[in-house]
Amino acid sequence: MLNKLNTQLAILGGQPVRTSLLPYGRQWIDEADIETVVQTLKSPFLTQGPKIKEFEEAVAQYVGAKYAVAFSNGTAALHGACFAAGIGEGDEVITTPMTFAASANCVRYCGGEVVFADIEADTYNIDKYKIKDVLTSKTKAIIAVDFTGQPVDLDEIMDLARDRKIIVIEDAAHSLGAEYKGRKVGAIADMTMFSFHPVKHVTTGEGGVITTNSAELYEKLLLFRSHGITRDQDLLELKNEGDWYYEMHELGFNYRMTDIQAALGSSQLGKLDGFVKRRKEIAKQYSEAFAKNSTIITPAQKPDHDSSWHLYIIQLKLDELTAGRKEVFDALRKENIGVNVHYLPVHYHPYYKKLGYKKGITPTAEALYEGIISLPLFPAMSDSDIQDVVNAVEKVVAHYRK
Repeated sequence: MLNKLNTQLAILGGQPVRTSLLPYGRQWIDEADIETVVQTLKSPFLTQGPKIKEFEEAVAQYVGAKYAVAFSNGTAALHGACFAAGIGEGDEVITTPMTFAASANCVRYCGGEVVFADIEADTYNIDKYKIKDVLTSKTKAIIAVDFTGQPVDLDEIMDLARDRKIIVIEDAAHSLGAEYKGRKVGAIADMTMFSFHPVKHVTTGEGGVITTNSAELYEKLLLFRSHGITRDQDLLELKNEGDWYYEMHELGFNYRMTDIQAALGSSQLGKLDGFVKRRKEIAKQYSEAFAKNSTIITPAQKPDHDSSWHLYIIQLKLDELTAGRKEVFDALRKENIGVNVHYLPVHYHPYYKKLGYKKGITPTAEALYEGIISLPLFPAMSDSDIQDVVNAVEKVVAHYRK
């Protein structure tokens, strides 16, 4: 509980809830992780070595997919997925505006056109019915984002896509360890992307992966991430030229992950279930703490959609406050709570405005954006850290409550 003497906001000269900043996300690296990386640094291979395959196989096994292809980062992985899906000039790809820009940018990298579908008002995930509204004969793929860690309606989206021979790419940057109807995310969509940025569930520093059950897509992804070059005798135009020989079959990119990153990832992956368990505990404490606060909407969860809780987002009821989101945000920062906002709708960015996208195309997402704030959520948080966040939020909204 807040001390009665500490009710004045720090932004107005009062004492902050915390003496040091609590970030919204942070990696958790232990001595086992460090030792694994040191062993790799002492090995003959720093890149293109055995640790890559080990990590890929571990990820594939964890999610239940046949194949996994590691990339230098999650954005590169999405680019690879769009390439493998055959996205090109004149193709349309449907995605959500409530995501990081990379979910749409990857389409533009391949020359495709981005089409934004609105979101569900309660889960903030892409709305399957709104997807139907924007489908055209040019639709080549759907990039469905598991926003905050809660899986999208995968069965319905996959059924919709199969009927039209559309590729489904699941952007699961937020949802490693999540489950959909008892199945791990990663083996349901045609391709699934996971990110290993330091604020994600496990980290490789920077890194990403695509999982798939398709041998054809797997081979395309492998080719794309390494300059479009192959040494596979089955693919070479000239056979038996010697061990030195290779051919470039596509205009690929150098999107390879290093062995150093992969070694860290493999070590981190062994702790994933524990990390996810702690994220769920933190989310539960937040939801229970704010359940009776009339100025806050807590995240909704669907049955059989088991989130791995990358983010915990509260929605402010601005009509019940005397301040806007910016004032609340700034006040929380002054209390040393490292809140954030996820995300500026993609079509609000100047680049997309220059392409002709306008406000009003996704009203639910746009209305949501005005009142959301992301609270700190990472496994290394203590119960005391959680209470600090709760106290700060209650302190700030109480001050601004009408």
